[in-house]
Amino acid sequence: MTEKLQKVLARAGKGSRREIETLISQGRVSVDGNVAHLGDRVTGKEQIRVDGHMVETQPEGDIICRVLAYHKPEGEVSTRKDPEGRPTVFDRLPKLQGSRWVAVGRLDVNTSGLLLFTTDGELANRLMHPRHEIDREYAVRVFGEVNEAMLQRLRKGVMLEDGMAKFDTIKYNGGEGMNHWFHVTLKEGRNREVRRLWESQEMQVSRLIRVRYGKIELPRNLPRGGWSEMPLDQVNYLRNEVGLTNEEQSKVDVHATERYKQVAQIRKAVRKHNSRVKGEGAGAGAAAKKPAPARARSTGQRQKRKTRL
Repeated sequence: MTEKLQKVLARAGKGSRREIETLISQGRVSVDGNVAHLGDRVTGKEQIRVDGHMVETQPEGDIICRVLAYHKPEGEVSTRKDPEGRPTVFDRLPKLQGSRWVAVGRLDVNTSGLLLFTTDGELANRLMHPRHEIDREYAVRVFGEVNEAMLQRLRKGVMLEDGMAKFDTIKYNGGEGMNHWFHVTLKEGRNREVRRLWESQEMQVSRLIRVRYGKIELPRNLPRGGWSEMPLDQVNYLRNEVGLTNEEQSKVDVHATERYKQVAQIRKAVRKHNSRVKGEGAGAGAAAKKPAPARARSTGQRQKRKTRL
């Protein structure tokens, strides 16, 4: 049985089918040493290379579809590597063997909140395609006076540089002074679309947080920089939304009392990661400071310390 080459590469996390078709047309993909062409089909036993690098492929039935919910903090970029050396959303994710995490869309560097990752490139590709119209909800803090005429225009639609855009819903969520919070939803994921819509009304967005993707909400006690793996029912909800068959296996323990890592463990991992990143930055051109010598404690002091613990 054969499959289209771009489908096999999408499943391996090498990009969307459209992106892979571009790679093929540019002559950057080879099969068994021969330059691939659009329309080629493979069995999966061939040696497939992209830009000269071997791609590890697996039959569709052998791959377990896994999905992570990641609480992206501000300051991280949604790419695997950043030429400016900024932290990326992939830095903290758990390591995989035989597959890789594929981001479902992007959040810009100044936006925080819910970002999904999956091991199934086809699922990621379909979730990102606008024809499936999966709504996203954002909490937005804007600076300035907002009037009803602005809100009506944002609901009806305004012309941006890349076409018409609008919010499907807008709900006021309180504020103080000139800062006002709104919850907005839309069914597209164009670059900086939420910010550009508000800017079209001469409003400045000072905070932007994605709080929901479809029916998947950002877990309330998931700290920034932490991730949680979704249980099978949520994975299949996403698959059903885009016309894929149900996944039958999961890495999540269905008998566990917690649906994701203990919050304390996540916070510890986040602190450890932040400490390592800061240490690497400080270590360039400067000698690491030696820890101060520990002061000797008397037996009485040690006993008091033990009592307090």
